[in-house]
Amino acid sequence: MIQKDEYFYGGSEPVYPSPEMTGSGEWKEAFNRAKEFVGKMTLDEKISLTSGTNSETSCPGFLPAISRLKFPGMCLADAGQGVRGTDFVSSWPSGIHVGASWNKELTLARGKGMGGEFRTKGVNILLGPVVGPAGRVVSGGRNWEGFASDPYLSGVLVGETVKGIQGVGVVASTKHFIANEQETNRNPNNGVEAVSSNIDDRTMHEIYLWPFQDAVRAGTGSIMCSYQRVNNSYGCANSKTQNGLLKTELGFQGGVVSDWGAQHAGVATAEAGMDMAMPNGGDFWGSHLKDAIKNGTVPESRLDDMVLRTIASWYQMGQDNDFPTPGVGMPKDLTKPHRIIDARNSSFKSTLFDGAVEGHVLVKNIRNALPLKSPKLLSIYGYSAKNPDENNPTDGLSPWLMGSGSFDYQEFGAGFFGWSGATPGTTGIAFNGTLYSGGGSGATSQSLAISPYDAILQQAYEDDTALFWDFHNGKPAVDPVSSACLVFGNVWAAEGADRPGLRDDYTDELILHVASQCNNTVVVFHNAGIRLVEEFIGHPNVTAVIFAHLPGQASGKALASILYGKENPSGKLPYTVARNEDDYGVMLRPDKPEGIFKYFPQSNFTEGVFVDYRHFDENKIKPRFEFGFGLSYTTFGYSNLAVEKDGNRSFEEFPKGKTVEGGQEDLWDALVRVEAEVENKGEVEGKEVAQLYLGIPGTREEKVPIRQLRGFEKVLVGVGETKKVVFELTRRDLSVWDVRAQKWRLGKGEYNVEVGGSSRNLPLSGKFTV
Repeated sequence: MIQKDEYFYGGSEPVYPSPEMTGSGEWKEAFNRAKEFVGKMTLDEKISLTSGTNSETSCPGFLPAISRLKFPGMCLADAGQGVRGTDFVSSWPSGIHVGASWNKELTLARGKGMGGEFRTKGVNILLGPVVGPAGRVVSGGRNWEGFASDPYLSGVLVGETVKGIQGVGVVASTKHFIANEQETNRNPNNGVEAVSSNIDDRTMHEIYLWPFQDAVRAGTGSIMCSYQRVNNSYGCANSKTQNGLLKTELGFQGGVVSDWGAQHAGVATAEAGMDMAMPNGGDFWGSHLKDAIKNGTVPESRLDDMVLRTIASWYQMGQDNDFPTPGVGMPKDLTKPHRIIDARNSSFKSTLFDGAVEGHVLVKNIRNALPLKSPKLLSIYGYSAKNPDENNPTDGLSPWLMGSGSFDYQEFGAGFFGWSGATPGTTGIAFNGTLYSGGGSGATSQSLAISPYDAILQQAYEDDTALFWDFHNGKPAVDPVSSACLVFGNVWAAEGADRPGLRDDYTDELILHVASQCNNTVVVFHNAGIRLVEEFIGHPNVTAVIFAHLPGQASGKALASILYGKENPSGKLPYTVARNEDDYGVMLRPDKPEGIFKYFPQSNFTEGVFVDYRHFDENKIKPRFEFGFGLSYTTFGYSNLAVEKDGNRSFEEFPKGKTVEGGQEDLWDALVRVEAEVENKGEVEGKEVAQLYLGIPGTREEKVPIRQLRGFEKVLVGVGETKKVVFELTRRDLSVWDVRAQKWRLGKGEYNVEVGGSSRNLPLSGKFTV
């Protein structure tokens, strides 16, 4: 039995000292202004900006003001789906919903709209977006906050999100860095250390670091380090990941902030590259950091760099000029009189609605079940059709604050707060109503929300449709003359606990019960993660299935527009739906303390780069619904593939460019151009996501996935119309990480290009040679 941490020393390569900010590229002016600012600060003032303090706001994190230098302080607030814990804000589609939309332009607009609400509320740093977890652990409790189980898709969407948020002057804090893939044992507790994510160098670069690289390239002003250990070194004290990968290799110019309570050392975190401790300095920084500076244990230059990175981000976003007072719209107690700061912007209503629509994925639709056409009688069943019984803020740590109004709050609290009296991760569904987001610090605060039942009721009124419903019974009475029966279930997931499984008996039995008596049963899941469907998917009376994910406040309105054909579904799965849980292999469930590692739980990423569809392809496993799959009310055809190398670009083995934000600058050179045509062969206009997958040649020593997503374009195609799509493949897109050279290597050989509507529906194929 291993009793001491010393056993693991050296498992994570030490990288010192922590690189200082250089002010390269677009950061030059902000860097120079920040350097002048920091030069005027006293030691105590600099120490004060390395950790949070209490405030008269509900900002989860707050940097104190320095009135002498006219610095007003900074408010840090949750999260990546919208402002949490205050009133007069919107509930935006969650990360998984954005991923299912595969829509770059809509993602950018969401970032702008969401960022604008944070700004109006006086939030300087938005604690999001999320690209860690990356979806490795299929039952992970926080997968819904991220975009996809694919690094390329996540990378593109996180880049657009960062641009949108920071385009309105709010700092994006991209999180959780890095390999934060499970909630089980995420923190040390009762003598057991946090779980260690043990990852080889190539897998780290090609899967987990990839989307963070896109966020850094987009200019993210902040990165949040994670709770768990990486190769047995805590995330916020890991010099390899923070000093080596982030600040050296990727040229990151912003600051690293700890997740709340993720700091477990003082000098070690300072030297390893962490720049800000939240929610406070606790037992490690504050006066202790001052002592370490004065006695020379930590050089004052490291302190200066910590503060410089924070202040430079403040200047970079223009927050020194006409930014609202920090936390002005974040009242400490919403149940007490407070000033109304309405952050909602009516010009983004269409973004909220369109975002909700496009994240719905239709995976089954037989016998023209959908769209509905003025049905005579609709019957609605299931606990997830209606709103929760309460949407009302109360003082303190309320269900509303934590996004768990539909769920058992005692069980949620057992996972998130460590309450006794319940076992976390035992219930997979939320019985008390539909889901607009998952639970925890990433939850949304609904100022308005339209449930599926609300929207369908309104349409039924317009159509003179008779409507029956039963939200509570697992075996309801069913009128067999119903034109259609709609069954609503959900998949609950939240911070603090991983899911008990990928399906639940109660909902499956409800679906089968209704389908046994209704020959047109439509199933809708509001799912905060992957949901298996084998128990009912083949039933002849289950005519349609929709993964509705987490649409935010426009949920019901968006769903009704799809059900009735006012909108054509265009979402695609950002993950793979298996036939059996075991098909996911070691990635199904979180790892737990066991054997000699009872006190030091280990999660060994032995699958390497073969996650999600890469795993299914490599092991020749047939999924139920493949990555990238989604149906439409029309059909699309593909033709005229053209592949052309750029003769003016270098195809040398390794990049030679200088390091800029995001890595070596020539990694982003477009080396190959691919074109294809998409034709709408159906009777209604629709949007199609054309996807490009690349087969990259490897060496004898490295196993390379059969195909990897390396491009996607979402296009609106009219009836009978043909649209051209263009993909630009960069040097990074064509490369694998070379662990010896410590660079991205452009391999020699034949590259396979495939284009189509999903990862297993790729009618166009071509090749090029390097």
